Amino acid sequence: MPKIETLDLRVRDPNTQVKFYCDVLGMKDIGDGCVSYADQETALRFLKTERSYTPHPHDLYWKIALAVPDIELACRQLQDRGVSVGTPSQFRDVGYLTKIVDPEGLVIELIDHWFQGNRPDGPVNPDFLGGGAHLNLLTLRTADIDPIKRACAEWGMTPLSVQPVTPYGYTLYFFAFTAETPPSTDLMAVENREWVYQRPYTVLEVQHLHSIDAVGLPDPGKAGYAGMTVSGVPGLEHNAGGIMVSSGN
Repeated sequence: MPKIETLDLRVRDPNTQVKFYCDVLGMKDIGDGCVSYADQETALRFLKTERSYTPHPHDLYWKIALAVPDIELACRQLQDRGVSVGTPSQFRDVGYLTKIVDPEGLVIELIDHWFQGNRPDGPVNPDFLGGGAHLNLLTLRTADIDPIKRACAEWGMTPLSVQPVTPYGYTLYFFAFTAETPPSTDLMAVENREWVYQRPYTVLEVQHLHSIDAVGLPDPGKAGYAGMTVSGVPGLEHNAGGIMVSSGN
């Protein structure tokens, strides 16, 4: 099965990043500046740059999201580890979530497997962040969703959900390398959303911004997003849809 192998992020101090993601967020150091929770998920690879990260709301790269069985537990654990984290809240019919930033200022979303009030009763393992975090979403932005939809279809990715957030001027699209199909064939169905956050593999989330002409592509050497590596896709197009993809074959 093809997969998104790595997300490359340029940072000033890769060693500090690796330590934070392992010691605080519970990932494993898999070498060469890479960290990951599990083989089926995307690994993060930190590359050295001399420039500081400065986010912009129209950047190509937005965030990653760690999905957890119990977001309140995750928040308590992070606070105990000295991390500033907001109180989770239900954002419309999108998800029950909050966010933190890593030592370089990169955004990390925490999202519960369930909408607020929907979590089933039952214990979770307190030895793991939020009862067992996984790198659920890799989120990019676009001003034109059509070439990205075509590229994802050509690569063999399955569309899992479409989430209009019209009052905020965007729509979210979710794609993954999986043979699974969502609960509803209507990709806009709300019932697909919690299901997406419970997937044990990494999903590509694309925020389509409705009112801009282009997103800001990173300059070579600029801190932040440096691209992603996809394996198992013959003839993979580089930079398809403007999302800076390289082949892991």
